[in-house]
Amino acid sequence: MTGASGGLGRAFVEMLLGEGVVVGGTARQISRLAPLGAHGSFYPLEMNLADAASIERCFETALLKLGGFPDLVVNGAGYGAFGTFGELSFDKTRELVQATLIGSLQIAHIAMRQMLPRGTGCLVNVSSVAVEYPLPFMAGYNVTKSGLSALSESLIFETRGSALVVVDFRPGDYRTQFNQSMEVITGKLPATANARLIRAWDVLEKNLAAAPEPARAAADLKRALLRGKSGTYYSGGYFQTRLAPLFSRLAPANLRRAIAARYFGAA
Repeated sequence: MTGASGGLGRAFVEMLLGEGVVVGGTARQISRLAPLGAHGSFYPLEMNLADAASIERCFETALLKLGGFPDLVVNGAGYGAFGTFGELSFDKTRELVQATLIGSLQIAHIAMRQMLPRGTGCLVNVSSVAVEYPLPFMAGYNVTKSGLSALSESLIFETRGSALVVVDFRPGDYRTQFNQSMEVITGKLPATANARLIRAWDVLEKNLAAAPEPARAAADLKRALLRGKSGTYYSGGYFQTRLAPLFSRLAPANLRRAIAARYFGAA
């Protein structure tokens, strides 16, 4: 069971279906799942992550359609709002955290509640390399992904010694509609700050344009699942998923911050 409306979620669905897996795919607007409807092993499910009752109903429907609780739950909600934390509407930040962190926590709780008694199952929490390298002017997104990774670490500890698998899947940049779905706030900022936002946004756009296609993330997730072991798995370009995490562990925090500021034009 996984999100399926687009981006990485859609790629995960296509990979799983290609492996002969029966998949329940979720979306807030179920009409967005129509392209997948022709596949006999795909079951569309409506879920609004901002609505706790909707999440519960979705899993109840999945039990009926899939003939039982899914063996694999991919918890991968993600969107952002771009702008300085103080200028963004706090209602927007609260909405973002509700959907992408609180909603994800609820999904993980439902999964654990079902998987623990039977002693098997796999929960994948899709966080981000932003856990180690927070994205500039995206405080809400950084908070939600860091929280999701902290949840994974907690569950990996709690399920140690059992057959349950908990995966903290940390993708880097991928060529999706992520930036196009964000709310961009720049209009009310002072000219100097506005210029910094524009430079940072240009870097983010450039990175996404040069990023790999989502199918690569699906292939990386497949490899992680086949290992059958809990842990943190990275996905994306070599720099973001190999060199950057190593540098994050070894370099002093002030050096990391200085390099990030220079890289995003905020030095």
